[in-house]
This record gives sequence, C-alpha cells and structure tokens, in this order.
Amino acid sequence: MYGYYYGFDPTYVLVLIGALLCMWASFHVNSVYNKYSHIRSASGMTGAQVAQRILDQNNVRGVRVEHVSGNLTDHYDPRTQTVNLSDAVYSSTSVAALGVAAHECGHVMQHETGYVPLKLRTALVPAANLGSQIGLPLVIIGLIFGLSNTFIAIGIWIFALAVLFQIVTLPVEFNASHRALVMLEQYGILGTDEVASSRKVLGAAAMTYVAAAASAVLQLLRLIMLGRRRDD
Repeated sequence: MYGYYYGFDPTYVLVLIGALLCMWASFHVNSVYNKYSHIRSASGMTGAQVAQRILDQNNVRGVRVEHVSGNLTDHYDPRTQTVNLSDAVYSSTSVAALGVAAHECGHVMQHETGYVPLKLRTALVPAANLGSQIGLPLVIIGLIFGLSNTFIAIGIWIFALAVLFQIVTLPVEFNASHRALVMLEQYGILGTDEVASSRKVLGAAAMTYVAAAASAVLQLLRLIMLGRRRDD
C-alpha cells in the first residue's frame, strides 16, 4: 500500500503495458503493409476488382463494393451490405491491398454462412458500446466519491461486456483472414508466393485485434484490483 499513499498507483503499469502493446501493433501493421504495398500482384487486379470477383465466385448478390476515404479504414458493413475499401486498397494492385480486400469479403462469407462468432459479436455490439462508454466512468466515480461496492461492481461488470466483445472479435478476424487466403489462391487471384506475402499482411493486422483485446483485459484487471484495494 506504500505506493498508493505517495501518489503512485501501481495499477497504472497495466494501462501502460496495454498502451505499448497497441502502439507496437499499430506500428507493426503499418510497417508490414507499407512493405508489401509496393509489390504489385501478377494478376494486376485492383482491390475493388478482387472483392467483386470473390463476391461473384460465391454468387453473393446485393453486396456492393464501395470506396471510402482514409487509410486502412476498410470494413464490411452488413447493415448497408457494402464492402468498403479505403484509398490504399480500392485502386491498388499490390498483394497487400488484395489481401485486405479479400479479408473484408471473408466477413461477407461469414455473414452469408451464419458464422456463429460473428453473430455473437453483432449481438454484443450494443452491450459493448455501453460498457466502453459508462463502465469505466462508473468505477472511477464510485471510487472517488466512496460509493457502495455494489455500484463499483456494476461498473466493472458493464465494462466486462466491452472486454468480451474484444475477445469474441479475435476468432471473427482470424477466420476472415483464413477465408481470404484460401479464396485468393483457390480463385487464382494470387500465386503461392503472393499468398504468403498477403498472409504476413493479414497476420500483422490481426495483431492489432490481439493487442486491443489484451489491453482491454489488462484494464479490466486494473479495475478489479482497484475495487479490491478499496476493501483493504
């Protein structure tokens, strides 16, 4: 307890570790993407063309491929049924861009086949938003104003919903990447060596989700420690 009384909270170490993990993952994915974004695919197809090709190969109708601004802001939106590709992917012919485009189509195929982890993640969205917005504030308010342990516990449980969302996201992202790599090779879009390069890009991207989940778990652990500290 010595450190607490002199203004140093040891639990901040957990927050620092989480922040460093996220910073490293962000740096790593940008570094790997930049490297492979300069390697043009032999097919010469753009990210948009690859996405459309995959959708056509799987007889997916009603899903549009659209361009969105930003850097690596690519995502599949099931509400609007659009595969949204960023500036760096939509018109690019690099093996990095094609991997990202195929990854987003991997999410489309998850949606089409009723992939259970994706359904669970979608169901958790409202609870996760609630947890990330008010869970932490509730705990901090409870600690500052000396509110009941029950009040603090409620905040921790609400925040745990956001952590659960991050954890469930992991199999969804890894599976989408696996589907992407299989389709890229199966449809003859990329050669074996090119698929290996795309795998490195998607693997680096997956690490950002791993880092986010680890950071969330560390933050949850910190809140639990703070709650228990109050009982001491």
